[in-house]
Amino acid sequence: MLVGYARTSTAEQDAGLLAQQRDLREARVEKLFSEQVSSIGHRKELETSLDFLREGDTLVVTKIDRLARSTSHLLAIVDRLEEKKVGLRILDFGGASVDTKSPSGKLMLTMFAAMAQFEREMMLERQREGIAKAKLDGKYKGRKPTARARSGEVIKLHIDGVGPTEIAKRLGMGRASVYRILEAPGE
Repeated sequence: MLVGYARTSTAEQDAGLLAQQRDLREARVEKLFSEQVSSIGHRKELETSLDFLREGDTLVVTKIDRLARSTSHLLAIVDRLEEKKVGLRILDFGGASVDTKSPSGKLMLTMFAAMAQFEREMMLERQREGIAKAKLDGKYKGRKPTARARSGEVIKLHIDGVGPTEIAKRLGMGRASVYRILEAPGE
């Protein structure tokens, strides 16, 4: 059985998730697991898909980085698949199956994983450099403080006798943000 796994990091990446799902269906997966969660977060659907796989099945993903967050994480997943006698197919290899059971297949997969990890680390480095330059140029202000925009609501609820924990719950913000607003000078 071909089992597909699709993942994007955030809910704002719906188009990316839909594209992965389409590609996996075109690859004729019979069962598809999808989720929108960061690669460093707990991936319930990945775990469910790995538990679902049986001997002779093949796990299909569109790209290495949709499956694993690092080379060592990928190899741990591959080891888990090998224990279950399950194959792995990554579509960004031009649709060819990568035979993770052979030494050359595992080497090729490891090399591509290392390159993907290197590419991601370089992208993050460029992003940090770009933010630092934008800050020097006065063009980067950071994220707009969302809790401060609701100061009036926080103060009104506080005046009405509502405690900070309940204010945070009602307004869907962190307790620390409520305390910051209440302790701010002039509030």
